[in-house]
Amino acid sequence: MNAPPLTGLGWTSAANVAPAGWTAITTTVEGVPANFGKGFAQKSGYYLCFTSAVNSANPAGDIISDVVILSDKSPLPSGYVYVKGFLDPKTSVSKKKMLCVKLIPLGAADLAVLEILVTSKSKSLPNYLRIGEMSGFAVWCKKDHVLKPKPLPKPRKINLEMKHLSLEPDNTDAPPERPPPPFGPKRQATLKRHESIHESSNVYGISAMDGVPFALHPKFENSVNSSTNASSFFKDFHIKSLTDIEKEYDYSFVVERTAAARLPPTIS
Repeated sequence: MNAPPLTGLGWTSAANVAPAGWTAITTTVEGVPANFGKGFAQKSGYYLCFTSAVNSANPAGDIISDVVILSDKSPLPSGYVYVKGFLDPKTSVSKKKMLCVKLIPLGAADLAVLEILVTSKSKSLPNYLRIGEMSGFAVWCKKDHVLKPKPLPKPRKINLEMKHLSLEPDNTDAPPERPPPPFGPKRQATLKRHESIHESSNVYGISAMDGVPFALHPKFENSVNSSTNASSFFKDFHIKSLTDIEKEYDYSFVVERTAAARLPPTIS
């Protein structure tokens, strides 16, 4: 829907007589003067006019959803009103056929009248709906679907009980609290000394040995219990260098490489 929906139809004695915001249809589609009523015992006729503005006659901004032409003996349908007249005292609208419109709020409308045209009775207009005939003219309208704005979701109101059940903290701006250290002060001091390697505030930075209790091998327990001098106990320990460890536990993976290099057996 490109054009705005119409908000009013009326009759005017001349193009300059219609109020501000109203447009008079002074000629038909073929270019003939669209003067209704002239020649039927009237010296001056009247013109059909329309508006898409919100004015004092339609302060709510209701739109036209339908237009009908009724005879003088037809009752006015429910929800319809006769079009307004902006005429001088010497001009009167014929009562034989009367133009009526249905005004509804924009939010309740599915279809709206966007355009009104006047032609001769023999003219055909594709994509337009023929309303009827009046004073030797045919009146047409064009309808289209109304584009309604999407309603915005209302913010949810959380009561105090639901707020206590929420997993989110009350103060989201406050910095997160550090988890309590899972070990004693000695282990915490060790983590602080090596925080460049393992960040103490990150539980994923703690090594795999954290929490493993320290215990001596049973073969050393008798030596510790019987010895009163700590230095005599540690003299039996041999500290190996990195080269000694690599030499002692070196493994060339010859068997694995040989097995991987074997070709799979072929099926003859």
